[in-house]
Amino acid sequence: MKHTTNSQSYDLAGLYTLSLRMVIGWTYFSAFWRRLILENKLIPDEKGYIGEKFNHFLPNALGIKPIIEYLVTHPDALQRSMMTFTIIEALVGLFIILGLFTRLMSIGIFSLAMGILLGSGWLGTTCLDEWQIGVLGIAGGFVLFLTGSGSYSLDDYFIRKNKVFTQKKWFQWFGSGRLPISRPKAFVLIGSLLIFGLTLYTNQYFHGGVWGTLHNKSVKPNLEISNIFHDNSDLTFEVFRTEGADVYGSFLIGIHILDKNGNILKEIDHKELSKFPKDHIQNHYVAKIKPGKHSLIIPLGAKADISIGINDILQKEAIHTLKLIDISGIEWTERIK
Repeated sequence: MKHTTNSQSYDLAGLYTLSLRMVIGWTYFSAFWRRLILENKLIPDEKGYIGEKFNHFLPNALGIKPIIEYLVTHPDALQRSMMTFTIIEALVGLFIILGLFTRLMSIGIFSLAMGILLGSGWLGTTCLDEWQIGVLGIAGGFVLFLTGSGSYSLDDYFIRKNKVFTQKKWFQWFGSGRLPISRPKAFVLIGSLLIFGLTLYTNQYFHGGVWGTLHNKSVKPNLEISNIFHDNSDLTFEVFRTEGADVYGSFLIGIHILDKNGNILKEIDHKELSKFPKDHIQNHYVAKIKPGKHSLIIPLGAKADISIGINDILQKEAIHTLKLIDISGIEWTERIK
């Protein structure tokens, strides 16, 4: 009788999470649907390539930055990874919607959501979008692991048909039905506290959302300038865009080389930058800095070495500071040593 009551309880729990299962399932299956059915976003060098979106995660990712940097510097590996992730998202999402091997797929949901959280939890111009998707996906995956699927699922259909594999212990762990843990209250409490702790930690790490000053790195662009050097003919520097909206570039409209008093020794305006020679830009990643219609466009996560001719500067010893000017009015300066 107790076993029957437990089974009925799990069946009801799985039934009550039906809407959660279907919405979470579509959230992940829709990634495949958008990238391959509605449009093909898996073709490198074409607009909307998902690998460039992945590149946007790089500047402020938590813990997995070396993995992202390896992929965005190895385009073939990046494309294979994007295809693999898309197939996994399709299978996990579809199986969750159908309620097939629900607990195994919930582990997939948990893992995919963790990747979203660590990689892009810092993005979101208004509502901390990616962080919310990540933490809610982790919590939702944990809930679905606990409940499995009840009515309106293939797991339940196979259980009711008394299929042999549903009587195996592995099916209880990977499918649905009674979860074979001896202390469910402790398991749920510990799991919930760990997820809540991860939520608070990442909210603070990415956004200062628990204490101190709130910050949002997706609001305005930021450029890091480094590795500046020059000879008698060229000045070369590395620029890396680390902040700002992922869907909107930084539009560079001016590059100034200054002396120590702030006087301009050389100026490149927006017209010249819109026609900047591509062979003077050595991009590091799949997100590329390139000339646009009215400026030099710097996408989020893009890093490149840029060379400027300085033959027209007669007093090379006077070169002191490099200034970059964004169309928004933001300026970045770096001392030339």
